[in-house]
Amino acid sequence: MTADLVYLVAGASLLLAVVLPDLLHRWAISAPMVLVGVGMLIGLTPLPDGLPIDPQDNRAAIEHVTELVVIVALMGVGLAIDRPLRPRDRASWARWGVTWRLLAIGMPLTIGAVALLGWLAGLAPAAALLLGAALAPTDPVLASDVQVAGPQTGDHEVDEDDEVRFSLTSEAGLNDGLAFPFVYLAILVATEGSVWHWGFEWVGWYLLGKVLVGVVAGLVVGRALAALAFRSRSEALRVAERGESLMSLAALVAAYGVAEVVHGYGFLAVFVCAMTFRSAERSHDYHAAMHEVVERLERLLTLFVLLVLGIALTRGLLSALEWWGVAIGLGLIAVIRPLAGWVSMSLRRPGDEPCLERGERWAVAFFGVRGVGSIYYLAYAGKEDSVLAADPLWSTVAFTIVASVLVHGILSTPVMRRLNET
Repeated sequence: MTADLVYLVAGASLLLAVVLPDLLHRWAISAPMVLVGVGMLIGLTPLPDGLPIDPQDNRAAIEHVTELVVIVALMGVGLAIDRPLRPRDRASWARWGVTWRLLAIGMPLTIGAVALLGWLAGLAPAAALLLGAALAPTDPVLASDVQVAGPQTGDHEVDEDDEVRFSLTSEAGLNDGLAFPFVYLAILVATEGSVWHWGFEWVGWYLLGKVLVGVVAGLVVGRALAALAFRSRSEALRVAERGESLMSLAALVAAYGVAEVVHGYGFLAVFVCAMTFRSAERSHDYHAAMHEVVERLERLLTLFVLLVLGIALTRGLLSALEWWGVAIGLGLIAVIRPLAGWVSMSLRRPGDEPCLERGERWAVAFFGVRGVGSIYYLAYAGKEDSVLAADPLWSTVAFTIVASVLVHGILSTPVMRRLNET
């Protein structure tokens, strides 16, 4: 019965993935909003039990499904960004300035604020820290309405000139991997005792070493596959010439696998791999073909997860939700993320010109969409200690995701339209 239900839900997700984008593009209603609502309605029906929706009984399945969704989304985001990032070009790094500030200032502020609220609400320090780490990253999966549309190709050097969309896209591509050190920090707090026993290891390996390994793995895989696809001596291996777009799936799996084998951050490696591949023959139409395949797979997987999430919401996932969970979720969306984002973008070096107008800064600060990545982090950490797998954490994260889907889904279309008009 379980397999039959999974096929049923997957079929419904596939159908909705095909028809919803064209049906909803005229209204301020996003496909994720509809999928969560449909799932909640299904959950209220006398549907037989059997779907793997209980996080305590199906943690491993939830972890691997959400893991796949995130890495597919990260590949799509990396291929979609047109703005180059050249390691030896300081001007190139400067054009990513808003992204660096959101990551280096905004994300730690968000983690700290959510963790503090969780601790004040009565969570154990490790659980509070995990809640902050899981909810801090913006999501590359659910934020398509406020991200760049896809790679621009042609006979000229392309670049992304929409600062709002670029900032949100690049931030979402990087912060999923960069949240992992804080997830490991929560795990170490829960399992290893005094910070004096592991503090230097966390800084040296989990915060710095695994990030570096992930970046290097992404660079190596991206360059190797780009050389193969575009410049191989063998005509059979130059897949770009015949438009074999499944290379995008090979790239994301290879980058993630290599990074994980050498103990780096796989999420970071996938994004870096996509960016590195994109930098090769930047104007080539092959990038658009690869992005289209990833985008379609991402849409299907995302809608499947959201439909199951909606079913779980009305089948007990929110049963452990406390008042403080509601307060943290709404506070994150309406106060913590906007203020942390605004502060990070306001801190500039003397003489730096702001690249975002006031309204654009508020838009970037506000549209910190929460989503599938938060579920993955919770499932990943939950296998390490029972404190990190507590039901209130799952209920709080689920509530925050749904609130983010509703609030950001309703406001994204009118806000982005208003910004485009100014």
